[in-house]
Amino acid sequence: MRKSKALRAAAWAIVAAGVAAPVIRRRARLPKPAVLAVSAAAPVALCVAVPRSRTRDVAACALQMWAYLAAYEMPHDDPEALQRRVHIDYPVRIDTVIGLGTPPTLRLQRLLSAPGSIRRGEKVLVWCHWVWFAVPHVAAAYVLIRRRERFGRAAATTYAVFDLGALVYHLLPTAPPWYAASRGRLEDHDETRVRRMMIEYGEQFWKHRWGPLYSLLGGNPLAAMPSLHFATSVNAAHLLGEVGVVEGAIGWTYALTLGLALVYLGEHYVVDLLAGLALTEGVRAAAPKLTPLALRAGRVVSALEARARA
Repeated sequence: MRKSKALRAAAWAIVAAGVAAPVIRRRARLPKPAVLAVSAAAPVALCVAVPRSRTRDVAACALQMWAYLAAYEMPHDDPEALQRRVHIDYPVRIDTVIGLGTPPTLRLQRLLSAPGSIRRGEKVLVWCHWVWFAVPHVAAAYVLIRRRERFGRAAATTYAVFDLGALVYHLLPTAPPWYAASRGRLEDHDETRVRRMMIEYGEQFWKHRWGPLYSLLGGNPLAAMPSLHFATSVNAAHLLGEVGVVEGAIGWTYALTLGLALVYLGEHYVVDLLAGLALTEGVRAAAPKLTPLALRAGRVVSALEARARA
């Protein structure tokens, strides 16, 4: 009994530390590896401390995303250092080839947008971008409700895509089209410049609330490669398609619309989307091979959970 209480107490301590560390890390000057380690351990510790339930599954996913957000924001702790490291030109060159001489973002905006105004269709694309923050998690939750036996794999693929993308953001920080345009690196002969319509419409729609809202959600503006917006939406479409045909059609319609929005609005290059697609398909292809390892790890966690309740 005493050992089980100690084990539960230790597990809850790790959960608490995993929640607190990303919040206080700058003020307390915590080492980044330590913050990432304790944040990543928090979902596992929760599974030791609490018996399996849907509520625990959701809470573990929330802790996982909390750790991801810390990892996502860390490269931007020192904006000037990140700007010195960021890659700007290689995606411009690749997208110029893809666009047959003109990057698709520039070509689409020149063809369809009207400077100084945001059209109705562009507002729809902006909202498609904004609702993404919920889409991967809603898809995973839908699998939990409708096909609980598939939830473990659904959650694993979803959050593996997030985590691997965050790793690339640390190793290869890459600027989006709007940033390249602001540095004069994405112009053509007629001096058409990429607009960032999300900002333009956000200021119109949210008014004085836009500044705080953007600062909350835009923790690292120089994290474009790969596009996790597109990668996680493609994975969500796969997951929904495994539940039902109608759900899959909705998922793929959203993913493809979001892909268009990301390029047209100046948030991502086509090559970012292709890299995101490759990331998702790679994770899904590797999942069956890694399943035995995941099952062994799950048995270890289950054994610790049993000891904590003994």
